[in-house]
Amino acid sequence: MSLGMIALFVGFGLLVGILFGFFGMGGSFLVTPALLILGYKSTVAVGSGMAFVFGTSVIATLKHRDLGQVDYKLGVLMIVGTATGIEVGKEIVLHLQEMGLAGSIISAVYVLLLGGIGALVTYESISGGDGGTLEHDVDENADLDEEEIPEIAQKIQSYRIPPMISLRGGITVSLWMILLVAFATGLLSGFLGVGGGFIRMPALFYLVGVPVPIAVGTDLFEIIFSGGIGSFLYAQAGGVNLGIVIPLLAGSALGARLGSAATSIVDEDEIKVYFGVMLLLGSVAVAIKEIGGAYDIEILRTASIVVILGAAVLVAGAVVYSSVQSLRTPAPATSTAD
Repeated sequence: MSLGMIALFVGFGLLVGILFGFFGMGGSFLVTPALLILGYKSTVAVGSGMAFVFGTSVIATLKHRDLGQVDYKLGVLMIVGTATGIEVGKEIVLHLQEMGLAGSIISAVYVLLLGGIGALVTYESISGGDGGTLEHDVDENADLDEEEIPEIAQKIQSYRIPPMISLRGGITVSLWMILLVAFATGLLSGFLGVGGGFIRMPALFYLVGVPVPIAVGTDLFEIIFSGGIGSFLYAQAGGVNLGIVIPLLAGSALGARLGSAATSIVDEDEIKVYFGVMLLLGSVAVAIKEIGGAYDIEILRTASIVVILGAAVLVAGAVVYSSVQSLRTPAPATSTAD
């Protein structure tokens, strides 16, 4: 591999690492299509992408752990429920394949879900809706006010079906409600064939009610397991190219820590706006790609990659800019009474 390609992978790893650490998603969403464009076989593109996601999620999770933004209890429960949901989602896909409807239905659901979540998060953040404003330096023993929790999450938390589970941020939720949310997100992940970071992170906030930074950190903790299992299976089949993975991880080692640290200093509404914009542009990219594939228009397929990579550069740049601005803004002076 040439030095130019190594530099390209390091730079790309830095970009994706920032997004991954900041949102808890964005790894395979960007890496796998980019490797396919560069001419790698699909097994190598997917396997190397998974290995990269695994390594980056470990780096990002460690940073979120340092910031107190990982709820391990919630993460383990979500893994259990998600695994069950993925299996059911896979069976639905197999049934649809037998009917010859899988491709068109999955593509339509993917675009609608990606765009719908993106529009909801962006609108709610800009309009100052149900999400409220949460502090980022989360104290696991500090209780959240009701107005800081989305209405749907308040409703879910109101079902006092034992056993009740206490989570970081002073939240108490029924074990069965957590497993139900995990199952639903796993079902969608298995149905769409994606890692599900863009589903789990908003689900943890809007449905369970945990603060956004903890939702990101806990989601990354879950990805360690899914990415680790996936990369191990692909490595056994020769689908992991270390010449690709190592330069990507070299860049993401810095990017993931920068992105993770940014969640503690960037305003929460800004995090949600960036997340929403990323998903909206992602849905546009997928829609363009599907249209290009349906009508065999090669330029649309290329345009879809340009849109998603452009979105990644734009949003990562905005994250870095907001972080720098937050650090440069002096903290308000506190007065002391005599």
